[in-house]
Order: sequence, then structure tokens, then C-alpha cells
Amino acid sequence: MFKNRYKSFIQKKTLQILLLPGLFMVLLVHSGWQKDGPAVLKSAGLNLQWERGAKGWHLAKIGVKSKTQWTNMPAPDGLYTVLYSAGAPDTTQAVFYQNGKKIHFPEPVYRYPTTQWKEVTKPVQMNTAGEAWNFYPSDMVYEKEGLTFREEGERADLKSFWKIDPQYAGDVLVKIVLKAKKEGYFSIASPTVSAIPEAGLAWGLLPGYFQGAALEKDFIKAYAYGQGIPDKPVLVRERAASTLSPLISLKNGITMAVIPEPGTGRDPWAKDRNTHKDWLLGLSLMNWGAQLSPTLYHPVLGEKGSFLKAGDSISFSFRYTIRTEGWYEVFKHAVNDVYRFKDFLTLKTTQQSLTERVLAMHKYVTDSASSMWRTESYEGLTIGAQAYLGGVLGADKDAMKNSDYGAMWMLSALMNDSVLLKQRLPFARNFKLLQQQQEPGFFQGAAVGQYFLSKKKKFTEEWGPYVEPIGLTYYTMMDIGNILLFEPTDAQLRTRLRQGAERLLQWQQPGGGWAVAYDRASERQPFTELEDLRPTFYGLLVAYRILGEQKYLDAACKGADWYIKNAVEKGHFLGVCGDSRFVPDFATAQSAQALMDLYALSKKEKYLQAAIQTARFYTTSVYTHPIPNREIKTVKGRRWEDWQISQVGLSFEHGGNIGSANALGPILLASHAGLFVRIFQLTKDSMYLDMARAAVLGRDAFVDPKTNVASYYWQAMNAGPGSFPHHAWWQIGWITDYLLAEAEMRSQGAIRFPRGFITPKVGPHESYGFAPGKVYGVPASLLLSDGMLKTDSPDLDYVEAINPDRKKCFLILMSSSDKVLKTRVYFDPEKIPGSGLKEIKSAAWMKSGEQLSVRGPWAVEIEPYGLKVIEINY
Repeated sequence: MFKNRYKSFIQKKTLQILLLPGLFMVLLVHSGWQKDGPAVLKSAGLNLQWERGAKGWHLAKIGVKSKTQWTNMPAPDGLYTVLYSAGAPDTTQAVFYQNGKKIHFPEPVYRYPTTQWKEVTKPVQMNTAGEAWNFYPSDMVYEKEGLTFREEGERADLKSFWKIDPQYAGDVLVKIVLKAKKEGYFSIASPTVSAIPEAGLAWGLLPGYFQGAALEKDFIKAYAYGQGIPDKPVLVRERAASTLSPLISLKNGITMAVIPEPGTGRDPWAKDRNTHKDWLLGLSLMNWGAQLSPTLYHPVLGEKGSFLKAGDSISFSFRYTIRTEGWYEVFKHAVNDVYRFKDFLTLKTTQQSLTERVLAMHKYVTDSASSMWRTESYEGLTIGAQAYLGGVLGADKDAMKNSDYGAMWMLSALMNDSVLLKQRLPFARNFKLLQQQQEPGFFQGAAVGQYFLSKKKKFTEEWGPYVEPIGLTYYTMMDIGNILLFEPTDAQLRTRLRQGAERLLQWQQPGGGWAVAYDRASERQPFTELEDLRPTFYGLLVAYRILGEQKYLDAACKGADWYIKNAVEKGHFLGVCGDSRFVPDFATAQSAQALMDLYALSKKEKYLQAAIQTARFYTTSVYTHPIPNREIKTVKGRRWEDWQISQVGLSFEHGGNIGSANALGPILLASHAGLFVRIFQLTKDSMYLDMARAAVLGRDAFVDPKTNVASYYWQAMNAGPGSFPHHAWWQIGWITDYLLAEAEMRSQGAIRFPRGFITPKVGPHESYGFAPGKVYGVPASLLLSDGMLKTDSPDLDYVEAINPDRKKCFLILMSSSDKVLKTRVYFDPEKIPGSGLKEIKSAAWMKSGEQLSVRGPWAVEIEPYGLKVIEINY
């Protein structure tokens, strides 16, 4: 049906026109509307030519300039589309069939995505609502800076103005104004500049939703999981579109995107309420006729602003970017140039440094009442974990969970905290021991489940009675591996690690991959329609690093090779959240770090390149709109500036059509920040560094003042840990990873501490503190001493390290401001572990050797995002 919609409109002709040299088109000023003759817009990078045909003015040629030559865009078109409905659009949910059978998706047990699926399969989003007015404009006139086209219709009149962007030669700016003649609902589509043949497709991307190199006929796979481009002209909402730039790359090297004028999409928090779900802009990779063509719709039929009375007008402004560059370069243009992502950092200030947040959360996690720490007796052992009051299938408010084992052991080591060492770690270790199945058979060595239900006295998985190989990697290999970095002589845990590794080996398929899951009762695979496009191979990397057996590294490489071929090269990923039925999530970022770690062990360049490519994909999970500003907003009676509650810089838990971002927005748990700093260090691509800093700095509006724990979801604002007290450990983990990544990057590798393993399951941050590192060549161990350093400025983050043999202490000071930071720091020598000193011997700036007073305080001046280190001898 869709592919026949435009058949009668397609025309192709050529023209010649006299041009003057330079950036802009020739302005041949005519009086009145032109019915025929050629029209042209030309810049140093683009050449757009229209001609008058039997149906009206259509694009006859689109030339795109590379460094050396011009390349023509295939199938130039120029067709306009306006959708109209006299009454409110139909809301009946679409029904889907596969192989003649009705598809029931998602299954009723998945209550979170089920509601979303019903919503996104209604006629407006399926693009079957209303009637389409398709036309080529009848009239054209040259204006001072561009071209204006006009068409008069039965229900509305339309004018569009086109001009070359004077700043970006590959961009064409368009403004469309529609004036209604009849009452009803209207939606303006961006014109079809080119109807791209499917055979010419190299890559398609609708950031936050789907991507791939081909149309995907399996609608669920494409529309729900983002694996390939849906073969229907569906619309998606801006609420889960991370960057508003649907784009298509062609095999001839041209990439075309359509990008709305900033401010066109919804504001997620308008004045004093949550407006995240408002729908003002529809985005698609197809036009109304199901031809490949990045397309925008504004307003959305039946939504705010679409109802017009006779005489009412609406306007829609956007740009086409058409360049001989890859998808990533055009995507970055939308992020950095159009939506001015980097400018966000100039607005940021903070009320509390990241280091101080970690210290404050230390108090929270050692308070049994506020952190909801619980112990239970199970199979002869006392196990400990925190209460989990979120959704777990079969739970009766009795679920318990530990999150970041690496962070637990790390903080205990850095602070030498007796509460953690004596009252937390032993019982968390027992939890981990009993979490692994020991009965001989098919599941021996695997994790029984993430959660313990204290009333039922059993471990269980999040959303069903199944066991995932990725769960084995997470809750057996990665967690136990992180513990063993700190406690390498724990023979019982080493045995458990080996059991897990052997189970992963036995479950690995001949090609290198794994099943998504196995049913606990039947041992059959319940998700055969999905592939395990997750970093399951990482568990074997952990086994090799701890146990040292070559077979584990060989199997990890085999798994990574399968993953690169089936996930990275296709841009297809799967998530790890069972409650969302595994739609893609932060496991994608984990995969990038997993591949980097495998490169570090194997020295095979292909793993490093795959890591960088995967990180590129993950940039499309970061919100970059709307542009933050200083407008005053009210949240729960408190006034904040818009930038302080902005979604910009935050990533999804999971996006797409049925992910949590639709209802709840992005998350504050920025586990990817350290990874992005490391990727910047490798590539010098500044967008990674900007995205890392945008995610983590100045997020005070989301931090609960009582616990110093940030909310998980954006929509909660500063509600604190809520149902998820264990999230504090993840926050301690990712903040530490980010700070140490910044220290390494800013010192050009001169400050470096060994990294442990990735933590389950929220992203790629890794543990530290199990082995000494170096500070400008001096061996040193990480330290975190509450009160040893104090500062006047919350823009000063710091890391501490110590070499007790040489009686040296290091204060690694980092500015989190884009301005020169001037402050003072106060040092308390009594806080040096084991020293008992009232006064130090000497202090000096490392590198320069400039001496400081032994009594302090010390004046500090650091360049924007700079680093300085004080070396203290005691």
C-alpha cells in the first residue's frame, strides 16, 4: 500500500542555469510568481536545481561537493505532504501478523513495555491516520536570499521559503507556513528532497530509536528493538529521540539529515510541570509513501497545535544537511552546531563537588536504616543486601539486592572503613556464594538470580524463571572477579569463578555466541527470536585475568568475534533489563569497555576499533535537546534554572519505542562517563569529553539533600534513592571511575591506577583500589580520607593517594569549571592514615617543584578543566 502512494508524482528532468562564483545562488529577481523556468540554490557544498514539470516545481538535481568533485544525489524529488483530518484521528491499535499468525507482543507479564506498545502502534504513529495532500508547488518566486514556493489547495494554502545557510555550506534552511481554509487537524511534513532507492542505502539512523544498513521486515525487531530500519513509514516521538536528526547515508558517500529548528520539539519541563510526554514533532526515516527519506512532521496530527480553524496559520522551520560525510559526522553536526551541545558546559556550576558527594554517600551506605541494609539467614549462612522495592516478579516487598560489588570493596579499601569491612562485606560475600547454583547439572555455576526473596527464601531473576548466560557473566564472573582483585587468596571464590567459567564455555555456541536465556524448568530457550547481542564474552575475560588459563582468553576472543560480526557491524544490540524485555540499554556502552579490556589483554587492533565504533553508537543514547538556558522553572515549589533540570547530556536506561525513557526520561546514573573520557583520550574526538562532563557536572537538582544520592530517573528529580537504595553504590562506582579517567587524561597518562572489572549492570564503569598506581612516576595507592582536604570551591574535585613507605601523600586537584578556578585548600595532616602527625615536613606543586607553606591553607589556581598535584612529605 505505502509504496504505491507516490507513483504518479515522480518526475525527473535536468536544467542549465547561469551561476556566478561564490557561496550563494544567483538572485535573478522576477516580479510575481513564476510558473516555469529553472530555479537554483547553490553554495560551495550544494547545488539544488528545480524545474517546472507537469505537476509543478520539483527538484531535478541535487549536487553535493566533496573536497575534489561533485556527486549527484539519486532520485531528486521535492514532493510536499500535508496530513489532514476533519475530526480527531483514530486511536485504534494496529494489529500485526507474521507468517499468517497474529503477533502478541509484548507478553502480558511485561507490564512496563505493554502500555508503551499500545500507545506507539496507533494510527498516528503508524502514519496511517488522516488524508495526505501530496503536491509539487505550482508557483515559485526568487526572494532576496532564496526561493519561495506556493501552492493553493482546497483545505489550505502553503508557502515555503528555502535558502542556503550562510554559516554551513552543506545546509539548506526551510520555513513552511500553512494557512487553513477549512477547520480540522493539520500536520506538515518536511518535503521529500530525495526518494532514496533501497539499493543505495548504506546506513540509516533515527537517534534513540533504530539504526542499520537495511530495511527490516520483522517489524518487532526493528520497531521495538531498534535492529534495522522499519519497512513502514512510522513516526516516533521526540521524548525518546536523543538527537532530533533522522539521517540516511548512501553508498555513494552522501549523507542526508533533516534537523528541526531548535525549539520545535517539546520542552520536557515547561514552567512548573512535567511535559516530557508532549508530542510536537514526529520523526521518520521514510516519507508518507514509504520511500527512504529522512522526514519530520510538525505539528503532529491530533496533537497540540494541529487543530486549526479556517484562517489560522502554523509554521514549521527545519534544515536539510547534505554532505559527502559519514553518518557520525553529520550526527555530530546536529549535536554540536545546530543544538550547540558544547554551550551547555558554559552554563554549568555546581553546589557540591563529585568527591564530596562520594564522601556523603559513604555516610549513607554505612547507615543501616537509611540505606535499608538487611541480613537474612539462608542455608546456614548470614547473607546481606539492601532492600529492593522496585518491580520483581513474585516479590512481596521482600526483595534484596547488592549492586556494585567492585565499589563496595573499593570504598572499603580506600577508606579502611570498619563498618564496611566487618558489617557489610562478609555478608555481601555470603550473598554472592549462595547466589550461584551448586547443584550438578545444566545450570551448575550459573547465577540463580539477581534478587533474594526473604519471605520465599529463594533467589530469583527479575522477570521470569529463566537463567541468562549474561547473568552468569554479571553475577558470577564480574562480581566475584572484582572481589578477588581485593581478596586474591579467597579459595572458595576462586573455585566459584572457575565453575562459572566452565559453564560459560559449555554454553558457548559453535559460532561463538550464547543463547539469550534458558528456561529453568525445561532448559529450553524462551527467547529464540532474539540474539544475545550483549557482552557475554566478558565473563571469560575475567576468568583469564584472574585464573590465567589461555582457554578462557581464546573463548573470550571467539565470543567477541561473533559479537563484532553480529552486533557491532550491524549496529544491532540487545539490553539486559528483563522488565523491559531486553530492549537495548546501557549494555551497549558496557560492550565498548569490554572490547577495550579485551584489546588490552590480546593486543588485537580489531577489538579497539570495535570498541570505538560501539562507543559511537552509544553517543546516540545521549539527549542533546532542547538547548538548555537560564529560564526559571519550578519543581516541587523550588525554583531552578532550566539548565539545572535539563535532560541534555543524560543517557537512557533504555530508549526506543518501549523503553523507560518514554515515560520516565533519561537516567542520572552516568556510568558511561569514564568510558567516554577514555575514548576521547584515544580519538581526540571532543564530543565524548563534552558528553561525559555534561552528564556528570552540575546535577544538584537531582541529588537528595538528605542522602546525597541522586534519583535514578529524570522525572523523579531529587526524590533520592527511593525504591532503589543499592543505587548509591553504583553512583560511588561511576563517579570514582569518571574522576580517575579525567585524572589520567588530563595528566596525559602520568597519573594512572589499575582498573578492575565492569560492574553489573548499568554500564561500563570499573573498580579501583586493589593495586597501587603511579603519580608522575611515584608508586601510590588510592586513598579517600574524609576531612583530610577541604576547599572553598565546589568546582574543585580531588583524588587522594599515598605511598606510606616513602611517607608521601598526593592531592590530585581537578577543576570542573570552564573558567579559571581560584580557591584555597586546607589540609589536615592528622587524617593521613597511621601518621598521627600534627604537621607535615614539606609540600610542593609537582612538576614545577614550587614549595608551599607546611601550615596552609594553600592558594590554588587551575586553568579550565585543568589539573594540579600537591606532593606532601610527612
